[in-house]
Amino acid sequence: MTNSGNFFSRRLFLGGLLAGPASAALGAPLERSLVPRPRPQQGDHIADAAQLLERAGLSGKVAFAIADLGTGALLETHRPELGLPPASVAKSVTALYALDALGPEYRFTTRLIATGPIAGGRLEGDLVLVGGGDPTLDTDQLGDLAAQLRANGVVEVAGRFLYHAGALPMVPAIDPDQPPQVGYNPALSGLNLNFNRVHFEWRRASDGYAVTMDARARRHSPAVGVARMLVVDRTTPVYTYASKGGIDEWTVARGALGAEGARWLPVRRPALYCAEVFQTLARAQGIALGAPEVLKGSAEAFQIGRIDSAPLSEILHDMLKYSTNVTAEVVGLAATIARGGQPQSLAQSGQAMTEWMASRMGAPKARFVDHSGLGEASRLSPLDLVRTLAIAAPEGQLRPLLKEVPLRDGSGRPLPEHPVEVVAKTGTLNFVSALAGYIGRPGGRQMAFAIFSADEERRARIRPEEMERPPGGRAWLTRARMLQHDLLRRWAGTYA
Repeated sequence: MTNSGNFFSRRLFLGGLLAGPASAALGAPLERSLVPRPRPQQGDHIADAAQLLERAGLSGKVAFAIADLGTGALLETHRPELGLPPASVAKSVTALYALDALGPEYRFTTRLIATGPIAGGRLEGDLVLVGGGDPTLDTDQLGDLAAQLRANGVVEVAGRFLYHAGALPMVPAIDPDQPPQVGYNPALSGLNLNFNRVHFEWRRASDGYAVTMDARARRHSPAVGVARMLVVDRTTPVYTYASKGGIDEWTVARGALGAEGARWLPVRRPALYCAEVFQTLARAQGIALGAPEVLKGSAEAFQIGRIDSAPLSEILHDMLKYSTNVTAEVVGLAATIARGGQPQSLAQSGQAMTEWMASRMGAPKARFVDHSGLGEASRLSPLDLVRTLAIAAPEGQLRPLLKEVPLRDGSGRPLPEHPVEVVAKTGTLNFVSALAGYIGRPGGRQMAFAIFSADEERRARIRPEEMERPPGGRAWLTRARMLQHDLLRRWAGTYA
């Protein structure tokens, strides 16, 4: 049943969510009990929410809530306390979690350090590549770091080439239940490169297929040895993966390739991948390095090169725009560590964010098993998320990071001249769809909303070979998104 006229307690900031630890605590709840604007009458020609739910014909469960940011009053809800998988909408919570712990100006740093002096162009010691966890580091930036090494007078390294990735725990995969070949589910470490993906490209040749595996960026695309691909004669499965001798060994079915194509595959040894690519880029600068080795323990050293990431606020903007899982997991892990945690897994860090959500946002029923929303065991209710969005609204840190979502007419066509604006984060898994953010007229009433849909029974029945394209998944997602836009259009006409 769809309800109107409910209210919730809204916490207020003392000194701002992103202030220092001494002033970042949230104040006591402020109870609101204001009468919401009534629903439109039948003559207003705006379908009520119950009609929209019935018309959508969506299998599974639907829950939503919308609240007035000025009063804290819930304007309209449907099963608002039902916890459902948030999918990538979880990244909006992760953004707030990271901003609270790290601050908007925080930068990740990747460094080169030397354990000995430089004399006559020769580094009399070891060269160490030290990762700070930067989720946005790419091959071109590594090329710039290699150029810094040469610019600092190094043409030869007498010692070993080492790498250190201990800033973050090693995570073999974000969600082990995903298909092995999906590029959005790689490993994580304190050294990450190209969102921990390798570029696989193929082209039919006279004797089979010409295949390349490289660390592609705009300026540099060095071949890699940490991942290999073999084309085999079979129909299914399309891809197989195995770890052999420290190498990611892939096979692909010949019949699935066609004449030519390319895709990104996940990397399972991101630190070694990054070190290997740097070794190649240093060689292009005329600097021969030994085979990469893991730094064990610590070393007395001085810095001879560094690459800093963009500020965290920019990283989070791109994370929310492109829904990059690696970024979400890295910033979530970094936030947990900054708050004094020592997570050894995403589940442990997700639990830390769960506890933060309960204490800071008054959401004790929320549960996170990671920071990206890829893990289907995470649970979040529309009420808890709307409350969180309302708490964050006065500080204004999250709203500019969200993506503009155009309102659409009943046929799905955008309404570019509509006076009501929507900024939000989308979330999609197989038979899971979510949308949450802010809606309102500039200079007028502003509201926070969250819409969750999930058919967990159909999701549970998906066979492993169907996970990339499950039967009926696209049609279900289309209906879920149509319902979201119908609700937004209703709320724009009724409350904004």
